[in-house]
Amino acid sequence: MNGLRILFYSIVVALGGFLFGFDTAVISGAEQAIEQVWQLNVYQHGLTVSIALIGTVLGALIGGIPSDRIGRKYTLFWIGVLYWISAVGSALATDWYLFLVFRFMGGIGVGISSVTAPLYISEIAPAHSRGRLVALFQFNIVLGILIAYLSNYVLAGSGEMAWRWMLGVEAFPALVFLIAVLFIPKSPRWLIVQKDQIDEARDILHFIRPGEVVEKEIISILSSRESEKGGASSNLFQPKYKFQMALVIAFAMFNQLSGINAIIYYAPRIFEMAGLGQNSALLSTLGIGAVNFLATLLAMNFIDRFGRKFLMFIGSFGLIATLGMVSGAFYANTFDNLPIFFFVYIAFFAFSQGAVIWVFISEIFPNSVRANGQALGSFTHWLMAAIIAFIFPGIAQSLGGGNTFLIFSVMMMGQLVFVWKWMPETRGISLEEMDANLIRVTK
Repeated sequence: MNGLRILFYSIVVALGGFLFGFDTAVISGAEQAIEQVWQLNVYQHGLTVSIALIGTVLGALIGGIPSDRIGRKYTLFWIGVLYWISAVGSALATDWYLFLVFRFMGGIGVGISSVTAPLYISEIAPAHSRGRLVALFQFNIVLGILIAYLSNYVLAGSGEMAWRWMLGVEAFPALVFLIAVLFIPKSPRWLIVQKDQIDEARDILHFIRPGEVVEKEIISILSSRESEKGGASSNLFQPKYKFQMALVIAFAMFNQLSGINAIIYYAPRIFEMAGLGQNSALLSTLGIGAVNFLATLLAMNFIDRFGRKFLMFIGSFGLIATLGMVSGAFYANTFDNLPIFFFVYIAFFAFSQGAVIWVFISEIFPNSVRANGQALGSFTHWLMAAIIAFIFPGIAQSLGGGNTFLIFSVMMMGQLVFVWKWMPETRGISLEEMDANLIRVTK
């Protein structure tokens, strides 16, 4: 029964990931229509696509603040409000500037969500299933991407207002999320570390844990808090956290240097560059969403069994190879197999980086700085995503597809070295034991 409650709460919080994925991918079906409606030049067009990511960078940067001050639960509620306002406002926007404002607001919601949702799930999950439960967040991201692609495909032929409907349908799941999140409990670790409300935390732990482990877990959390010698006010930017900070920054950078968001955002345009018609391009994009979904589902069943590092090794080799094949297709100007190359690329990404990133960066910081550590990883991730989404149209136009995807392939060679040399394994280790374990790794 306790396990079912944790699963239910994790699913509710992971719905924030669904909105995250939907909001991220839905622009791919609307961006060309928006370009024509407001007669945008290449830089305005790049800003239109990347404005949500700019908001996401800001949201990730500040996401640790509300997560610590008002708690994970109520931060998630206000994220839902932001998603809803953004969806309705973007759909009804009467000019380009107003559109940018509402897309920016949605991006802020995405950024804070990428901090708070994995944080909450990691704090209520038992160590033996933490990877799988936090990966529910990523699973819902790719489900949101898939549904966005499907929605775009269905709505593509509905007239000149199709792009408004594409953006506006997000308001319905956003409303469901902001209501459902009111029924989850507060994070017991947040209550103890940030608010010193041990009795309330104990009541919640009794509700989600077997009775015999509750006091042991409370003692472990209190011991971890005392060992920090600064409690809730501990500063992330201390020498003792430099290894963890280096890990999350490198991990988040490599996630985007794979080119994933450029492909997610511009998939229809990339396929049209390869000579596919608009309908075929949208259909191929829907295939990317389906493969992403299935590979993430597979990864969820492996992440706690074989560990995070194993998935990253497999994914790194696969990404190097598939990005090389995509690059070769553009060099040779033969695109018959390009959709297959992209499908395999997405499968490797989803099985590795996609499934692991939010799990990994939510695990490796101590309780007192976990929210700010998660924010650092999310901020780096989204800063890189915004930069790449903004410059991708210009780079692809000036360098060509072959050179562009070759650069991404070389970056994944760097990721392989990072995983091999520096990435620690975090499978099955309690959050309170993680810091001591990483100290041993660095010695």
